Amino acid sequence: MRCEPESANHRMLVRPLTSPGLIALEYVAPAAHLAPYITTFYLLRCEETRITDVLPGGLGIVSVFMKGQGQLFVRDGTVDRGELANVLTPLSAAAPIEVEGPWHAFGASLSPLGWAALSGRRSAAEHGNRLLPAATLLDTDFAATARELADGWNTGDLGTDEMAGLLGSAIEARLKPVPEAHAKLIATVAEWLSESLSPRVDRLQERVLYSPRQLQRLVDHYYGLPPKQLARKYRALRSAGLLADPATTEQQVAMIAAQFQDHSHMAREITLFAGRAPARIGGGEHAMLTALLDLRNFREIKPAPNLTNGA
Repeated sequence: MRCEPESANHRMLVRPLTSPGLIALEYVAPAAHLAPYITTFYLLRCEETRITDVLPGGLGIVSVFMKGQGQLFVRDGTVDRGELANVLTPLSAAAPIEVEGPWHAFGASLSPLGWAALSGRRSAAEHGNRLLPAATLLDTDFAATARELADGWNTGDLGTDEMAGLLGSAIEARLKPVPEAHAKLIATVAEWLSESLSPRVDRLQERVLYSPRQLQRLVDHYYGLPPKQLARKYRALRSAGLLADPATTEQQVAMIAAQFQDHSHMAREITLFAGRAPARIGGGEHAMLTALLDLRNFREIKPAPNLTNGA
């Protein structure tokens, strides 16, 4: 079932989020030939007995839970329970997760093209916002790869590079063709999103040969949201990434804030899509805004070099 970001009845978990300092993340870059499909591999470790967090609205992830069992709480009230091998389908907004730990997980974050190729071009709108058993979207044979990864990690026989090679090979073997025209559109949308924190839909329309209705349908299919809502989501995510960067200057903070109606609107949008409210929306001569969000595992989200409004 699709979950619209505008839904007003979504409620985050009431438990405090697990401190980021208790969660260790290690990243492994994919091989060059897999980079169009996989943005990064990651190893996550947390030794707490109960972990509560919120996943930002991002793209698909293939993951193996070597230790721990988790539940994803979706905006429409659905609760999905993780297994050994999982596929987190594209999220249209942030979603809380609870895990019975300790939690050790290894996964691959998929690019939009990677989601399309691995899922057999399933609609990100129709199949999004779920934590599903990997066999649901892949095949039952993938369970053997997941078991090999888990056993190798738990016995100490596999390091992160070997795990990335094993998972990368399993994903590569399951990639399906994406029509060239659609692959080009996916790349064009990514370029459009990167040009500004608030990209205008008409700028995207100018770059494609599709009618407005066709464009909306295709972007919805591959990204899980139509262009206007997709731009809204990425504005929030990339703003959060910039605000979390200590190198972001006060002038840049002000330029980011200018992308929103007011400070309250900015806080609501960042919370909705990134799952983290800014710790403070400052005023005065030392205005600072800190977002408690680590976007390294969503490498397709890159801060725009141009912070102007729609330029």
